[in-house]
Amino acid sequence: MTQASSVNAKSYEAVAPQSVAFLGLGVMGYPMAGHLARAGHRVTVYNRSSAKAQAWVAEFGATTSAVGAHGHAATPREAAAQADIVFCCVGNDDDLRSVTLGANGAFAGMREGTVFVDHTTASATVARELSAAARNLGLHFVDAPVSGGQGGAQNGLLTVMCGGDAAAFAAVQATGMAFSRAFTLLGESGAGQLAKMVNQIAIAGLVQGLSEAVAFGVHAGLDMNQVLDVIGKGAAQSWQMDNRGKTMVADKFDFGFAVDWMRKDLGLVLDEAKRNGARLPVTALVDQFYADVQQMGGKRWDTSSLIKRLK
Repeated sequence: MTQASSVNAKSYEAVAPQSVAFLGLGVMGYPMAGHLARAGHRVTVYNRSSAKAQAWVAEFGATTSAVGAHGHAATPREAAAQADIVFCCVGNDDDLRSVTLGANGAFAGMREGTVFVDHTTASATVARELSAAARNLGLHFVDAPVSGGQGGAQNGLLTVMCGGDAAAFAAVQATGMAFSRAFTLLGESGAGQLAKMVNQIAIAGLVQGLSEAVAFGVHAGLDMNQVLDVIGKGAAQSWQMDNRGKTMVADKFDFGFAVDWMRKDLGLVLDEAKRNGARLPVTALVDQFYADVQQMGGKRWDTSSLIKRLK
């Protein structure tokens, strides 16, 4: 798939066009920013690699928004300077601090009252830290990690879990629906990140269970494609079974959410569990199974590659 095909067709609800910034044009951010452009907003993008930002402008620059042309900026501060809302999707806590704080960070350029919406999967600690820093500057911060993977970003069908002030959330929800199927406030600062951790805990255990089920069926000599069709109509059905069961059988793992990313997320989960006292024996075990997959050369394989350990 080329970058030029990164945003699939979607119908957009009528929302007053705004000037927005988007920081971080990875596999998620690139199409998310594209949906904002196609929804009629003026989008200024920033990316550490300027070539990616230039490619985005080349693709979406012809999309004339109601509030002006699209462009890219040399720094997060420059990108945020005229924005009504600043969206962000980068790699981790340190990346997030690097685009928000300091002389060239977005916070330094944002106008008072502007909302920063962070779609990075990061720690609840950094969400609370940056929320406090934003508040001291007269700004607002919403932690808003997403679920749905690369396909959800391309199709504009992400599930967004938010933490922060209710008024700030209300100010950005309609605009964020350009790339979302659900955009929901779950509590105060950090609640979005904690909800994403719940999501990853549930997925980790489910994928391991599905891996063991498929491996067992193969060893038992069953036609696993047929078995999946049958049990997928019963209590065992899940998104993972529907979308990854047969690709597990076919030994295909060149799509979806990468093992490296899942290990990063599970590291956040296990760190938070140490702080709050939650017991996560299965999650800790599956994290080590993903470490095995990394050692097998599967750092960029889809998370369904857990089954490789069992073959």
